[in-house]
Amino acid sequence: MSRSDDPLQPLIKDPYAQVTTPIPSISQRHLPRFRGQSHRKNMSQAFITGATLYHDIRPSYPIEVLDLIGKADKVLDIGAGTGKFTELLAQDSRFQQIYALEPSADMARSFTRALPQIPILRANAEEIPCTEGSFDLITVAQAWHWMDNERASKELARISTIDASVLLVWNTLDVDIPWVHRLSRIMHSGDTLKRGFVPQVAPPWLIVEDYRGSWDQIIYPPQLLELAQTRSYWLRARDKDRERLTKNLTWYLFEKLELDPARPLALPYRVDAFLLQKAR
Repeated sequence: MSRSDDPLQPLIKDPYAQVTTPIPSISQRHLPRFRGQSHRKNMSQAFITGATLYHDIRPSYPIEVLDLIGKADKVLDIGAGTGKFTELLAQDSRFQQIYALEPSADMARSFTRALPQIPILRANAEEIPCTEGSFDLITVAQAWHWMDNERASKELARISTIDASVLLVWNTLDVDIPWVHRLSRIMHSGDTLKRGFVPQVAPPWLIVEDYRGSWDQIIYPPQLLELAQTRSYWLRARDKDRERLTKNLTWYLFEKLELDPARPLALPYRVDAFLLQKAR
């Protein structure tokens, strides 16, 4: 939902201006920083639990990102998680056969409960158990940064047709807004990607088009505590670190911002989507 079209906006308390500090300097990195592939893999394994809460509290994606792609006979949604993006694909009549790929058993179980009609494979993007040239569209939402981009790029090329497309999508908290920037720091949100970032891809893929947009998730303030619990930091944290995060976030929301727990809030997001095709 675009911000200008939000019918709940008049109900939302403005938590900005007088109660926030200026935006601290933002890291210049374009993607989450990992010490190496083993660190990347280790961090991604945080999502082996917590699928139910993830599905209930994480937002979907603006439908506009699908304007980047055309009709497709066979689609594979990689890193499908609980099916947030797959559900958008399933609602679009342009896509004939849809399949999903997800390494986490917990996420895959939640996916099957939500979308029982869509087959899901348990595997990683670097080793996909599909034959060559199987798909003419591959989508990756909120997951490309967890993958070995070079190996995944080669594997996606192997399982796709010569004229296939790949769509990479991210939802990102809009940290250009001061109160959201501070929120993301308290929550230890590792996927707050810099505005204008470009993902790393490897041959034979080239980025041929992109979409950049802004939108709001309508959420109640207490649900922000649940949103924090879907982040990789929380899922891997010790109990005392979780207690400290909860204390800090509770203070920020209900004392510093003085949010009313019973009134909906517009949580600003950016969406960044990239269309990839094979070099000719």
